[in-house]
Amino acid sequence: MLEKAEQARGYFALPAGRTAKRVIIGLWLLLLALAVPVGLNIGSVQSDDARDRLPADAESTRVTELVERIPGGEGDQVLVVQQRQDGITEADRTWATARRDALGGTGMPPVTSDDGRTLMYAVERENPGEDEERTAAFVEEVRLAVAQPPPGLTVQVTGSSAIGADIDAVFEGIDETLMMVTTAVVALLLIITYRSPFLWLLPLAAVGVSAMVSMAALYGIASAAGITVSTQSFSIMIVLVFGAGTDYAMLLVARYREELRRVHDVHQAMGAALRGAGPAVLASAGTVTLGLLCLLAARMNDLSGLGLAGAVGIACTLVTMLTLFPALLLVTGRRVFWPKVPRYGAPATASRGIWARVANHAVAKPVRTAAASAAVLGVFALGLTQLGGDLGETGQFTDTPESVAGYATLGQAFPEQSGRPLTVVTDSAKADDVTALAAAVPGVAEAEPARQGDGLTVIEVRPGATPDTQEEFDTVSRLRAAVAPDALVGGPAAEELDTREATAADNWLVLPLVLAVVLLVLVLLLRAVVASLVVVGAVLLCFAAALGIGAIAYDVLFGFAGTAANLPALCFVFGVALGVDYSIFLVARIRDDAPRLGTKEATRRAVTSTGGVIASAGLVLAATFAVLASLPFVPMVELGFAVAAGVLLQTLVVQPLLVAPLLVALPGKMER
Repeated sequence: MLEKAEQARGYFALPAGRTAKRVIIGLWLLLLALAVPVGLNIGSVQSDDARDRLPADAESTRVTELVERIPGGEGDQVLVVQQRQDGITEADRTWATARRDALGGTGMPPVTSDDGRTLMYAVERENPGEDEERTAAFVEEVRLAVAQPPPGLTVQVTGSSAIGADIDAVFEGIDETLMMVTTAVVALLLIITYRSPFLWLLPLAAVGVSAMVSMAALYGIASAAGITVSTQSFSIMIVLVFGAGTDYAMLLVARYREELRRVHDVHQAMGAALRGAGPAVLASAGTVTLGLLCLLAARMNDLSGLGLAGAVGIACTLVTMLTLFPALLLVTGRRVFWPKVPRYGAPATASRGIWARVANHAVAKPVRTAAASAAVLGVFALGLTQLGGDLGETGQFTDTPESVAGYATLGQAFPEQSGRPLTVVTDSAKADDVTALAAAVPGVAEAEPARQGDGLTVIEVRPGATPDTQEEFDTVSRLRAAVAPDALVGGPAAEELDTREATAADNWLVLPLVLAVVLLVLVLLLRAVVASLVVVGAVLLCFAAALGIGAIAYDVLFGFAGTAANLPALCFVFGVALGVDYSIFLVARIRDDAPRLGTKEATRRAVTSTGGVIASAGLVLAATFAVLASLPFVPMVELGFAVAAGVLLQTLVVQPLLVAPLLVALPGKMER
């Protein structure tokens, strides 16, 4: 009687019931109809402005807020650099003056370099509200105006406004591109994995629904809380949804396929599959979500925004893959697996193959296997010594745009004019004294009051150092020390310095917090302290190895100028949280059999039965993150490459050849 009651509860439990599956699909269709128009508004809460990334109390942020109170300061400026190898001619000067006058005639007049081969001038235009679209249109207008120079004359349009426009151009259409490329990659890998003309459609459809619902939920939360979502945060959320959702689908399908061979009725098989795989999926998603929520403690708004976006995406994906996806599988029945339909009573096929050999080797010589794997990962981790310095504003492009190349030309021809202007704000009564102090700072080429209003004066200070060099940042630090507490220093270089300092503080706060939360969750889930420490230690070693591989690739393969300031924090969060994901799948399977078979045999069976599934899931997740490496933005490329490398190491090396043998080498721990 009790057995029949248990069968009934499993039979009609959501979403495995005959009626419930249709109800669930209907509810999701209704939710999707509501989510689509809401989610398409996600662009209205997206921004990549420095003010939205930096903490509100950062000095450069405070300068921006003060400058907005002073009329007449909202505008764009570009620098036009002309160069002729055998010397600027009088005709070149006439042409430059005509172009400048045609564009408005405001800004610095044409100036020739000491060697006579380079000429530069500035073009300025008001831009109330500093609208990014107006900036991009202005830069494009200037570029079109100088697009047909006299023969032998090269022209480059540069300056902060031009660089900003080029960065915006990189992100233009990136959401749609990322969505399409990620969908195509996941679809291709699912087709290869399942070798079925139908089965791959179900996980892809469920993940697509999850992505749209995630967009709607993120838009609603961001709008209500007044939070700005960066393009990077949104892009990573989409990758997480597709990657994690496909992982959960593959794990559930693998367990469902096993149950279909054991149970005749598909509803009972799905109920058993959900009871078997569901807790592991729930635990892994919960771990990733909690790890991402730790980012909310970060001072950098883009990092905390990523924590929110990622947590929303994983939560929506979890609900979708444990409700809608099982219902879709039940509606289509066994035939969706065609041509390899799992038949009732058919023997399991997991007893042979490469993963059986890997499992036998891991449990036969656990200490030697674990030591060898740890040594390999340790060698990879040595690559961390090659991790480059921070990327600056000019180093964020995979291909050097005109604005960056123009800055380099400007720096060579006009060393005293090559620096990006800094903005100093002070009380008008102190303006003369602050200007004198600023002009006397080593590294400052010139300082002069620009405008005033509302009792404040803006002083424009131009460093002599080339942008994104240590000399420039040292000048900012010296300038701040010289004018404090009577003035505040802002501008692009100051924003970059504030970003570095805030990110460094976030690393010391967020990384230990994520580690502590993940370890606590593991102890509660596994109820085994030693096993939890083994898993976390292995994941940390894998994180170091992945970032070490990335550091070498960034330098040797890609030739990047440095690494993004937040790369270690992001790689740590994803490396630890996602790495623990796969450990949970493996250890949960071991715990199921350990009390009955012992840890050694349970581990052998777990690696044999889950190795292929975990490897396939890892390949899909790595491929989705690798999509980021196809984008023309260095921080995205670096993150995508490092996380993809870490996921592959986790699934192909760490789980079967480090975690599994270490658990065997700790007898009795998993039988409890």
